[in-house]
Amino acid sequence: PGWSLPLVGQDYLEILSAWYCSFGKCCKTGDCRILNNVTGLEADLNGQLHGQHLAKEVVIRAVQGFLQRPQPQKALVLSFHGWSGTGKNFVARMLASHLYRDGVKSECVRVFISLFHFPHHKYMDSYKAQLKKQISETVQLCKQSLFIFDEAEKLHFSLLDAIKPFMARNDNKGQVDYQRSIFLFLSNLGGNTINEVALDFWRAGRAREEISMEFLEQRLRLELLEPADNGYARSHLLEENLIDFFVPFLPLEYHHVKLCARDAFLARGLPYTEAALDEVARTMVFVPKEEKLFSAQGCKSVPQRINYFLP
Repeated sequence: PGWSLPLVGQDYLEILSAWYCSFGKCCKTGDCRILNNVTGLEADLNGQLHGQHLAKEVVIRAVQGFLQRPQPQKALVLSFHGWSGTGKNFVARMLASHLYRDGVKSECVRVFISLFHFPHHKYMDSYKAQLKKQISETVQLCKQSLFIFDEAEKLHFSLLDAIKPFMARNDNKGQVDYQRSIFLFLSNLGGNTINEVALDFWRAGRAREEISMEFLEQRLRLELLEPADNGYARSHLLEENLIDFFVPFLPLEYHHVKLCARDAFLARGLPYTEAALDEVARTMVFVPKEEKLFSAQGCKSVPQRINYFLP
């Protein structure tokens, strides 16, 4: 009594519900905590992901197109490829944070690390049952789910076979709808091919931004199809066209490492100078031996290395 509220009835309840939702669980499913902030995702990719023009373009187009479709025909499956430290994990977590209020901690997001969650081949049958159960339960809880498989090149092919039905085209009338799910596979596979292409462009005096998806994807597919101990090849994910987009992460150069160092200083609220950024970048190992062009670790250890240059 005595309050003058501009919003009443259902409008007020919706505002109150949204406010309450920002503090904790607000419903029995995770749906009310879905953000799908593609604009914010694009802005952060442009501002924080360095040297990856292809990854930015493919991720934004693929995710935006998928979310805009009222009824996708299948789950969205993205496969990230490139050397360690080039931004695969960074983009996966950024994607989670812009699709869900709680990021990777959301009930709608599941992160699987191959050697951590599935370490022993002798327990593969048990792992398969657990994995299928976890995916089913997550999809039942959330109409839009995100599944991230880190170190995907180390996944046993039988695990990939087990989850293929969740990624395939399927008429799920009357059943759980898996078609609104997003699957991300993060892998070092294909890194050598990607790096060779980037090095060839540099040697030819061409800008790395000239590298196109059409030019790179065919070469990447060929490497992924090599038999060896490659779960992708043995599971026939590629032949059955279950992977919608291959996302290449290019090797990072000296000036990219400096940008990562700048971001690390800013993230901690610390001042920096160009000389300090150069000092951090010079501590990294660069390859090949002759050109010393690409950071062997990408930007992976940069946040830790700035500790050595603090007063």
